[in-house]
Amino acid sequence: MGWLPSPTKIRCRTGNCSSDRIWLSAIRPEQQSGNQLGVLMQKRVYDEQTTADSLTWLTRIYGADAAERWHAEFMRIFERFASAMAAEPPGTTAVEVSDLDAHSAILITYGDSIRDHSGDGSDPVPLEVLLRFLRDYVGSAISTVHILPCYPSSSDDGFSVVDPFQVDASLGTWDDIEDLTGYYRLMLDFVANHLSVSNEWIRRFLDGDPQFADFAITMEENEDLKAVFRPRLHPLLTPLETPNGIRRLWTTFSADQIDLNYHNPHVLLRMTEVLLSYIRHGASIIRLDAVAFIWKELGSACIHHHKTHLIIQYLRWILDTFAPGRLIITETNVPHLDNISYFGDGSNEASLVYNFPLPPLVLHTFLAQDATCLADWLSSLSLPSDKVAFFNFLSSHDGIGLVPVRDLLPQQAIGALADHVVSQGGFISRKINPDGSSSPYELNINYFSALGGMVADEPQSSHIDRFVAATAIMLCLQGIPGVYIHSLLGSANWEDAPHLASHPRKINREKLDYHMLCAQLDDPLSRRSQILSRYLQLLHIRRSEPALQTTSAQKVLDSGCTGVLALLRIPPAPSSVVLCLVNVTATSQILDSEHLFGQVPAAGSDTSPSRWQNLLAGYDGFAQVEFHTPSDGRSEIVLAPYGVVLLKQCL
Repeated sequence: MGWLPSPTKIRCRTGNCSSDRIWLSAIRPEQQSGNQLGVLMQKRVYDEQTTADSLTWLTRIYGADAAERWHAEFMRIFERFASAMAAEPPGTTAVEVSDLDAHSAILITYGDSIRDHSGDGSDPVPLEVLLRFLRDYVGSAISTVHILPCYPSSSDDGFSVVDPFQVDASLGTWDDIEDLTGYYRLMLDFVANHLSVSNEWIRRFLDGDPQFADFAITMEENEDLKAVFRPRLHPLLTPLETPNGIRRLWTTFSADQIDLNYHNPHVLLRMTEVLLSYIRHGASIIRLDAVAFIWKELGSACIHHHKTHLIIQYLRWILDTFAPGRLIITETNVPHLDNISYFGDGSNEASLVYNFPLPPLVLHTFLAQDATCLADWLSSLSLPSDKVAFFNFLSSHDGIGLVPVRDLLPQQAIGALADHVVSQGGFISRKINPDGSSSPYELNINYFSALGGMVADEPQSSHIDRFVAATAIMLCLQGIPGVYIHSLLGSANWEDAPHLASHPRKINREKLDYHMLCAQLDDPLSRRSQILSRYLQLLHIRRSEPALQTTSAQKVLDSGCTGVLALLRIPPAPSSVVLCLVNVTATSQILDSEHLFGQVPAAGSDTSPSRWQNLLAGYDGFAQVEFHTPSDGRSEIVLAPYGVVLLKQCL
């Protein structure tokens, strides 16, 4: 196991950090005063308890000897970060405490999802176009923008990072990123597991630079790697030519993405520098991409290792100490119980965890026209504290993961999802199993397209209604909703995507022309306009209603009908509860209002429909709820096909 670092192989450096690309080098002398937040950080750096805590964390990860050798280097990184923050002019780094409720909805987008090609050679950079579009068409409906990896990269649409300290010049600059923070909070990607083979640190490792010895993972040909969890079909090891001959490098995701060796404290040191650079550029939330894979041990699955959790907890401690209010979200596309383990104890690890079972479960719900499975699963959800939340989403730049529901849906239902996606123009990505076989891992399709073809010969209006109903489920759940830009804009499969056959995820990563997009959105009859309009209406209601905010409680009610999901959101007193009803079928559904309202704790014995206000009343595109009183005197609620009703109790 030559790839495991040892004290004799790791150079113990006691001088200043020798990074060639330290972002702090841009500090100007005239900036050296006035920022009280930065001054507070400087005090924390020199606090004895802070120093002791940092050493304790490193000892837990690397042992006492390595921790003692490397601790001074980590403290210098913290000192430089605090000095940089203190050097900013007053107000530029003053960040309010970013609690969960501050993030009402997060838009997920590439920096160049929208492009403005004017044709006269004066095209604005895509990040500038994105901000213009958001201000003109989205406004305050979202609180936070997640810019997917915007760094120079060599493949994988940004996730094969060449230089994690820079913004890709084709997108814009850090100034353009920071301009966004004048209007929205910011979420940035921290690609934790790997770097591009073209990255400077990786090149220095391959060239035999002793400072970067053991920076990546090399293996011999005879190692037994059968137990390693494989999310892809390509070989785990990639042979690369070096001055010392062929070296076989660990590459979990592609031959261009070289896994980092976190057994080496130097790796964590450099990546900590990367993390803090994103905070300095205004990030409120840091997304830890593919973080479940960062610590490898031979003989294990090399995923979810306890040292992985310790490293995340150390990063959380760093943010809590030097950048309070910033949040960590973990991206771990794995079975549900493994996924929620990244909450830690509810205070020491991720503040947000992707709700990965939600996209396939909602798709199954509408395909089966039955909300039973979804309702049962939602009823089982719990959180370790009120300081954490689920990141609820239906669509993202990636596909619809199947691994998270392998214990929630029968195999027949998973097969039906795969068959349906293929019938709607999508693809199935597969992974290698320990026995050498392969199995479906992810469905690659645009989510609007995935919700098509469920009813023969239906008009597009029904397809839109179904998509909006699915969206309403996501927006009404406890947690923070993640809104992918192509869902917000009503995109369908990008059938003309370049290299689609070999890169099926591109089907949901379309690059939109700004002027064509605006023309479509300005046409009230277009698909994009109808979807954006209803999406924004739901987002504004969610933002304004205390019951629908991130941390308000949630309870699944018995709707008395398998075709209707009934979800009660319960805010702190004295605000009113909101009852969310979504018809997941293509036919009208009739509910017994006495049975339904009788389950609301605050309703008491009064189950009259007159005590409830429909929050969607008067909004275009939403069918109005009907209350009927049959001859037996019992009141009924009638939901239109794919109808959405948000009922607020009148106090």
